[in-house]
Amino acid sequence: MSSTTAPTTVTLLRGGNVLDAAAGRLLERHDVAIVGNRITAVSATPLDIADATVINVTGKTVMPGMIDCHVHVLASHPNLGTNASQPNVLTVLKSLPIMQGMLNRGFTTVRDAGGADWALQQAIEQGVIPGPRIFPSGKALSQTGGHGDFRPRSDVLEPCSCAFRAGAIGRVVDGVDPIRLAVREEIQKGATQIKLMASGGVASPVDPIANTQYSEDEIRAAVAEAEAAQTYVMAHAYTPKAIARAVRCGVRTIEHGNLCDAETAKLMAEKGAYVVPTLVTYDALAKDGESLGLPPESVAKVESVQRAGRESLAIYRDAGVKMGFGSDLLGDMHKYQSDELTIRADVLGAADTLRSATVIGAEILNRVGELGVIAPGALADVLVVDGNPLESIDVLTGQGEAIRWVFKDGKVAKQP
Repeated sequence: MSSTTAPTTVTLLRGGNVLDAAAGRLLERHDVAIVGNRITAVSATPLDIADATVINVTGKTVMPGMIDCHVHVLASHPNLGTNASQPNVLTVLKSLPIMQGMLNRGFTTVRDAGGADWALQQAIEQGVIPGPRIFPSGKALSQTGGHGDFRPRSDVLEPCSCAFRAGAIGRVVDGVDPIRLAVREEIQKGATQIKLMASGGVASPVDPIANTQYSEDEIRAAVAEAEAAQTYVMAHAYTPKAIARAVRCGVRTIEHGNLCDAETAKLMAEKGAYVVPTLVTYDALAKDGESLGLPPESVAKVESVQRAGRESLAIYRDAGVKMGFGSDLLGDMHKYQSDELTIRADVLGAADTLRSATVIGAEILNRVGELGVIAPGALADVLVVDGNPLESIDVLTGQGEAIRWVFKDGKVAKQP
């Protein structure tokens, strides 16, 4: 028997204005060549490539696919306790339109902050289902009564089934040695980084936001195990105290960080830690959370972090802390994902906002030069956009109406 190999596809994007996100400028009238799953040329001189499919993109912006560094693709219900009780197959099937929506909005890569696993990543990578490239955290690690523990208050603490339910974003684990084992298990199962719950949160039922969670010895154990496996820890944390202790213990990225102060931001910058604000989720929860089933105790927490989150952007900027892009939306609120761009641009400007969703996201994922850039050798995650996002970030908002083409890994994921 003879085997045949599918021919390598060649695409030539002709005459577009290429976004250099790092420099915050457009390279006018450039050709971009895509061969297989890589960008092979970006040229101010018109290219002539045999057998290429030529797409005229004159007057449009050619930019990198965007990176959302904080999503929960399996969170189809805003009440995460309810989400965890769904049948596993139903949980996965409900994630399909969530991931398709992300692609349509131009997010070709996401870092899942709890829930998605190696199997879902492989289903996308092998072309079984459409979706963005996923960097999964597996199950986030939570102490008993922490942000990943969705058991209601009771006089009897029932065992947590979270470790084997697809809809559970986290697993409950306590103690240095059990945490070491949990980190090793999540990495063995395919996690590309480890997520810890290091403070109280909005969506969980029994932990006030000001709580610190996990002892420093427990956090250091998780960090040591992650570093031994050549990866890192991302930590959910809101308050200066929670953020500072996590960063001192070696956590690399702080998730949310709404209540950070200048002193703590300075510490983050000194330690080289990143932050991934997720401001749109608080707007969405305030607007739709109650009607979509978010429990009252969670709705009551939203206001305490919503306004402070916007103020934190300037604090991080002034301290020199690098900010990744995150959305952290749940259930039907995933449709607001791109509104995070508007929130950021209102404070930081369009150029810095685009950097957060491209080159800084690539740094966080340890994929510099492969993701977040239009350059030879990069993976061919490419958007073709009507308009100039440096002048108006609105061309990237909504459900991607102005995003005409989406290429992911060199393949067409969306076209006119």
